[in-house]
Amino acid sequence: MAQLNVNAIKDLGGIGGFTLSSGGLTANGTLTVTNLSVEGTIAGSSSYIIPNPSSNQGQFLTTNGSSLSWGDLSSAAGVRSMQVWTSNGTWSRPSGVKTIMVTVTGAGGGGSGHCESGGAGGTSQRQVDVTNVSSVSVTIGNPGGGTNYAGCGGSGNSSSFGSYCSAGGGLGANCSQQHAGGYGGNGSGGSLNIYGGGGNGHGSHYSYGNHTAGVSYFGGSQPSSHGQSNYSHRHQSHAAWGAGGNGSQHGNRGARGREGVVVVHEFYG
Repeated sequence: MAQLNVNAIKDLGGIGGFTLSSGGLTANGTLTVTNLSVEGTIAGSSSYIIPNPSSNQGQFLTTNGSSLSWGDLSSAAGVRSMQVWTSNGTWSRPSGVKTIMVTVTGAGGGGSGHCESGGAGGTSQRQVDVTNVSSVSVTIGNPGGGTNYAGCGGSGNSSSFGSYCSAGGGLGANCSQQHAGGYGGNGSGGSLNIYGGGGNGHGSHYSYGNHTAGVSYFGGSQPSSHGQSNYSHRHQSHAAWGAGGNGSQHGNRGARGREGVVVVHEFYG
């Protein structure tokens, strides 16, 4: 068959068709193709062509509204991870994290032996730009211990996230004045700073269930009982972080408060 050389193929109206030049084929108008099979690569300057995926493992396809490109997960927005501290330590910025939301709660105060209960630790929350921060020291407050009748329960210690925010511990029972419940600690340095709940005061020997301690941001205190010796003290770990320690009745030993806590939510954007 002889070779046919043309520089254009037009439709009957002379408008649409193809232009051939230097080995290239250009469609003039809309090109409709069914079952296109490509042997090789598709390239061009169109913003609708997917960029070459070579050497872009683990990346995702993104757009700025006019073109497509491969992007790192670090350029995405959203939650990456969460870390929780219940003892002293150091927060280190994970790869790609730019912003964190920190929640700091102080430790609870201890209860006493005539239904007086301890106050809960306060709480502080703050959003922090950590783009140029590599690590932050984390301090967790120890709880105040419980005591017997007429004794002053131990006060909870403060928790902190570096110099960004901190939260005071709850006061122990019988400490501000005799037969009084402990008052809650307060947060500082955050965009949100709240007091922990206060503990109940003096009750009769039969004030069963009326010796509940201060409630923290994370929840309530230990269970109470009907006349079971040192019940709250024996179950003092069954309380939310930062909660105060329950009081006891009949002069038994009150429960200790609960340790403080620091929670860090980590975000890409």
